[in-house]
Amino acid sequence: MRVLFLASEMAPYAKTGGLGDVIGALPGQLRAEGIETWVLQPYYGKPEIPHLRYLGSFTPPYTEHQGEIWCLPAEPNTLFLREPGYYERGGIYQDLYGQDWPDNAERYAYLNRMGVELAQGRIPFLPGRMDLLHAHDWQAALAPYLLALESRIGAPRPATLLSIHNLAYQGRFLPSLLSALHLPTEDFHPAGTELYGSFSFLKAGLIYADALSTVSPRYAQEIQTETFGMGLAGLLQARSGDLTGILNGIDDTRWNPTADPYLVAHYDTDNLAGKARCKSALQSQLGLYPDPEVLLLGVISRFVEQKGTDLILQLAPELLHERIQLVLLGSGEADYQNRARQLATEHPGQVAVHIGFDEGLAHRIEAGIDAFLMPSRFEPCGLNQMFSLRYGSPPIVHATGGLADTVRDIDEDARAGNGFVFAPADIEGLRDAIQRALRHFQHREHWRELQRRGMRGDYGWQHAAREYVALYRQLRPGA
Repeated sequence: MRVLFLASEMAPYAKTGGLGDVIGALPGQLRAEGIETWVLQPYYGKPEIPHLRYLGSFTPPYTEHQGEIWCLPAEPNTLFLREPGYYERGGIYQDLYGQDWPDNAERYAYLNRMGVELAQGRIPFLPGRMDLLHAHDWQAALAPYLLALESRIGAPRPATLLSIHNLAYQGRFLPSLLSALHLPTEDFHPAGTELYGSFSFLKAGLIYADALSTVSPRYAQEIQTETFGMGLAGLLQARSGDLTGILNGIDDTRWNPTADPYLVAHYDTDNLAGKARCKSALQSQLGLYPDPEVLLLGVISRFVEQKGTDLILQLAPELLHERIQLVLLGSGEADYQNRARQLATEHPGQVAVHIGFDEGLAHRIEAGIDAFLMPSRFEPCGLNQMFSLRYGSPPIVHATGGLADTVRDIDEDARAGNGFVFAPADIEGLRDAIQRALRHFQHREHWRELQRRGMRGDYGWQHAAREYVALYRQLRPGA
C-alpha cells in the first residue's frame, strides 16, 4: 500500500506545534508496519540545500510556478517542494509581526495542486499513483476536494483521508479567490465550500474527503458539539460515521530520559536520582533559587487563550506565596509575553521566563520540573502531557480532548492515577489542582510512585500506527 502524507510542516525541519511532530514521527512508524509512506511538504529553508538531493522540476496545472522537488538522500520518500517565492520567508504562516502572509491561500493551494499531481502519478520522475492521500489540517485540505473534482469527470483517483489536528484553524479566505485559484463557484454555497461567507479550505476537505480522523477519541466527540465545533459541528455530526479519533503518540526515542542528550543526568523508574540532578541544573541555568524541596512547575506552550495562559498568569502571584517556583517557555500574544516577563521581574529567583522556542531547554524543563501545567481550554491531543508523564513530571491538566484521554486524576483513581485533572477551565479549578499537587508532593514516597506510574506508560506511535493501517485498509479494501 502506497500512502502520500501531504502537510505544511514536519519536525525537525519545520514546526509550529503538534502537527510537525506527528508528520515527523508517524510516517516512519507506518513504514515499520509495512506501509510505503511518502511525505510532501514545503521547503522553508531547512535542511540546507547542500544536504538535499534534487529530483526534478514540475509545474502543476492552473499555476505558473515551476516547483522543484528535493529529497533527503537517506530518506528518499521524504520530499520537499521548493518554490522560493512562496515558502522561503521569515515565518511559516505569519510574518515577524504575527500577521498571516496575505498570499497564504495561493501558497497552500500550490502545495495541494502539486500533491494531487504526485498522488495521481503524473510527475514523471516520481512514483506512480498512490493508493491513498492522507491530508493534514487546512493547509492540505484542498487536495481531497481537487481529487473529488477529478472523480466528477470519471478520472480514477486515490482514496482520501483528512486528519484534523486543530479545528480552530480553517483556512478561510475571500470568495473572490475562487477565480484566482481556478476553483468552481458552483460548490460555493452553505452545503458546499462556503463557511459563513468565506471559502474554507478545511470545510472543502471535510465535505469531500472519503474519511476523516482527528488526534484523540475525546476530541472526535467534542468537535461534534456546539462548544468545540467552531461552526462546523453540524457537518461533523452528519459525517460522524466517517470520523475516527486516533490518539497521537510521541517519538519515544527522542523523548527518553534514559538517553536524552540534552540532560545533565539520565534516569529511569528504578533510579530517579538523575531527575533530582536535572532539577538542580535547571534551577541553576534559569537563575532560580537552588531549593530541592520547592515544587517546581513548568509550562511549555503557545501564549494564547486556548492554552489557558491567562489562567496561569492570573493565578501565579497568589501561588508564589507558597513554596512554589515557575518556569515558562513559549511565545504568543504580546500581552501575555509582557505579563510573563513582568511576573519574572517581580519574583526573581522564583519565576523564569524564556520567550521563543529552544528544543534543548524544552527537554531540560520536562526533566527538571516536578509537575507540568497544561490548563488548555481545548486540546485536540496535546503532546507535552505525554512528554511530562514519560519524564516523571506529573501533569496538571484541564479535562478536555487528548488531555482527558491520557491523564487520570490521582485523587479519583489512587491505583491508576498519573496526574491531576480539573474542570471546568477556570481559576478555581486550576488553583485546586495545584494545591492538591502540592499536598501530594510533600509525601515523597507517594510522589515517587506517582512519577514511576507515569513513566511506565506506553506513549509511542505503535498503537496509533496500527489504527491508521486498519483505517487505510477500510478505505482501500483488499490492501
